[in-house]
Amino acid sequence: MNIQAFLQNYWPFFLLAAWFGYKWWNARRVAAMLPEFRRAGASLIDVRSPAEFAQANAPGTVNIPLQDLGSRLGEIPKTAPVVVGCASGTRSGMARMMLKRNGYIRVYNIGAWSNFLK
Repeated sequence: MNIQAFLQNYWPFFLLAAWFGYKWWNARRVAAMLPEFRRAGASLIDVRSPAEFAQANAPGTVNIPLQDLGSRLGEIPKTAPVVVGCASGTRSGMARMMLKRNGYIRVYNIGAWSNFLK
């Protein structure tokens, strides 16, 4: 099988690997910037459910479940960075989009909540 036929048949797998690679890289990038964000007074938001948050959470994070985020935007200042996290990065990705649509400029997805501990 030549390389062109191989790519033609398996391109979805490469796309999926690239997506997960990007999510991994971006979460590490945001985690590395976390000390700077904290100095700037960032809001650290955990968008997991209250039950998930009660099981384990990072110090300094505030639990605003994704389903409640739209009604609790007033609790998050727009003047400082906002870093969102969840269990895997999917819900926090949705939260990031919601915050961006509502006028928040500096919004970062740290992926898994445990990245707040780094």
